[in-house]
Amino acid sequence: AFAGDAVIGDNASVIARNPAAMSLFDRPALSVGFETISTDIEVKDGSYTNNLTASSADANSDSIGDTSIAPNFYYIRPVNEKFAWGVNAYSNFGTKTEFEDGYAGYEYGGKTDVVSANFGLVGSYKATEQLTLGAGIDAVYGKGTFVRPANPVVAANFGTANLLEIEADGWGIGYNLGLMFEVDENNRLGFDYHFSPDIEADGDVYRFGATAAKQSDTVTMPLPDIAEFSGYHRIAPEYAVHYSIQFIRWSEFKTLEAKNAGTINTYNWQDAMHYSIGGTYYMNDAWEIRAGYMYDTSAQDQKRSISVPDSDRQWFSAGVTYKPDDVSSIDFGATYLLGEDVDVAENNALSSITGTTHANAILLGLQYSRSF
Repeated sequence: AFAGDAVIGDNASVIARNPAAMSLFDRPALSVGFETISTDIEVKDGSYTNNLTASSADANSDSIGDTSIAPNFYYIRPVNEKFAWGVNAYSNFGTKTEFEDGYAGYEYGGKTDVVSANFGLVGSYKATEQLTLGAGIDAVYGKGTFVRPANPVVAANFGTANLLEIEADGWGIGYNLGLMFEVDENNRLGFDYHFSPDIEADGDVYRFGATAAKQSDTVTMPLPDIAEFSGYHRIAPEYAVHYSIQFIRWSEFKTLEAKNAGTINTYNWQDAMHYSIGGTYYMNDAWEIRAGYMYDTSAQDQKRSISVPDSDRQWFSAGVTYKPDDVSSIDFGATYLLGEDVDVAENNALSSITGTTHANAILLGLQYSRSF
């Protein structure tokens, strides 16, 4: 459940959280893997009202979820006892929902697919025996696809199949800063900060009432900054506890806007927090077992969305590490993410929708690590 992720440092993936933790490595290290994210999303007690015909329809759905795959790559290269550098490629953000064709909620459903990829170069400097500083630069790629169908009356009267169509992608430059303090060989603390840029995504945009047809445009995709504090304590040869508190500045995501088409939607999200705690059992030289729990607060506040359902969530995680030899390891992890029922009400000049959303997910991760 990401507990202690910024300071555990048992493989190269730690640089995604905290580049300062590279001082824990005395030889080159590589980690490669992937994660599957399978979402189970439903809309209950849904009702869609067409203002043009003063009619209502059932707007329930239980087939919104999807499965995504997120690969990752991490490499650490110590230079000497003071310096180390590394490279990484992974994803920090992403969401995908796609309602079935003919969903009665029409312009509130459709398709939402946002993907990001982070490509980073990081370095660390061991300032003292206990304190290490780290920093890095990130090239962040973002791609967004948004489709909102028109209800049949609007489609017939105005000759448009969709009220909104966006297909755009772009790059931004961010950075990260980290530090790690080693109390002793069994206890360490870490802090890291990731600045995430606003991505200027170029592509094709059509918004009903703002553009006559799909046209070239630039969409601004705000991404949140992230700050995290982590701790790791090996309280006995067989046991360790670890924890993290993470702050995500989702309040930056107020609107989705295009230069020519104007404001696509207003979100006014709020800052979110992650609180996680976990434990590791070092069974023997070949096997380690972990478990963790996270409480994850919602980024949505007063304004909720059918198309991107969100709520406070609980994460229940477990996993194992197998070490076939002294230089390699295989990690497997599984997480069940449990959401809450959230009441949603949206409206515009043409229609309105109400309902209750619920989103769960299953995450499965597999990773191979090796030192050289």
